[in-house]
Amino acid sequence: MQRISNNLTHENMQFHMRRREYEMARTRDQIGTQSKVQSLRDDPIAAAHGTRFKSFQTRLERYSTNIEFAQSNHRYTEGQVRQGVDMLQRIREIAVQGAHGTYTPDDMRAMAAEVDELLKEFVSLGNSKNGDGSMIFAGTRTRTEPFRIVEGNVPGAQGSRITGVEYVGDINVKTTEVSENSHMQLNFPGNEVFWAENQTLISTVDAGGYQVQQDSVVRINGREINLTEGDTIGAVIGKINDSGLSLRARLDPVQNSLSLETTTPHQMWLEDSTGSVLQDLGVISDGSQRPPANIAPSADHFGGSLFDVVISLRDSLYAGDQQAVGGAALGGVDSGLNTMLSRLGDLGAQSKRLDFIYQRTEQYDIPEVARRKSNELDIDLAGAITDLRMLEHTHRAALSAASRVLQPTLLDFLR
Repeated sequence: MQRISNNLTHENMQFHMRRREYEMARTRDQIGTQSKVQSLRDDPIAAAHGTRFKSFQTRLERYSTNIEFAQSNHRYTEGQVRQGVDMLQRIREIAVQGAHGTYTPDDMRAMAAEVDELLKEFVSLGNSKNGDGSMIFAGTRTRTEPFRIVEGNVPGAQGSRITGVEYVGDINVKTTEVSENSHMQLNFPGNEVFWAENQTLISTVDAGGYQVQQDSVVRINGREINLTEGDTIGAVIGKINDSGLSLRARLDPVQNSLSLETTTPHQMWLEDSTGSVLQDLGVISDGSQRPPANIAPSADHFGGSLFDVVISLRDSLYAGDQQAVGGAALGGVDSGLNTMLSRLGDLGAQSKRLDFIYQRTEQYDIPEVARRKSNELDIDLAGAITDLRMLEHTHRAALSAASRVLQPTLLDFLR
């Protein structure tokens, strides 16, 4: 026989009452927060998965914001380049007219005046700002106008005219992450967008017996090329050509010197990071100036920007030189127009890619991750309400049973 005390009955009843009250409170909290995991001990695995999905969803939403920003940048840049194409087409029409040989000197000067106005607008286009006031063609020097004009007198024209346009931005490219380990370019350096011809640079320093004096690093168009002590000019040329740059190096057969030529229209960016290899080879000056103004004064260089081409056309029109207008000037305009059309095509392709990434992120990736996070963390509201009602019903039943089962006390007999 087992003896059961009154205290044991009371304690058991209180234990089960408190346990049911705890379950009701937890269910109410779940309904209030819409989450079935109130603490890690509720479901450690679901909590871990939910945290991972939350983090991934946050990253996807950040990617979506980055894509929207990149799309805005690309749309604005594409609009500016398209306007530049329109202006170049008008300049080409003038060049074709001026080359006919049927116009008077006054007519040619009138054409030159129009080209001069288009040149000014072209410079303004190169110094365009986006919505936040950043220069879109300046590389990462976004608070400084990338193109600086040089003025002087032009034969046949009255007053001061633009005689040169210098690029004072840089070639650094800003990128933004648009998906996992995938980045998109945000800016486009002006010395690529507004360049007309392949650039050639020929040193006048004989490099036949040259050897690198110490381990050195040269930077060409932003890419570092490591050179070893004792490298000959042939080894230097080989390393430059193997670097993957849009540039070819060779030994000039006439002067036996280093010659560099771009394979696509853009301006070279040359620096000695460590050592003085490029300076010793007569390619750049002593380093007192930053690129691209550091080309050695003794070096020969050819191939200009769109501004140079337009300036040449204008000057030929002022001079009434119809042969020059229809020859080198028109050829330069055609080359520049092809370059801008190519850049416009690149922008269009990148914009289309951004559209596809944005569509995938917004319509599939984010909803799918949100659904999986919801499966791990979110409560089934209808089920939770049903459970709460059941707990409340059983709790009332338990209270009723307790009032009848617990033995009477002295107060019950004194009523």
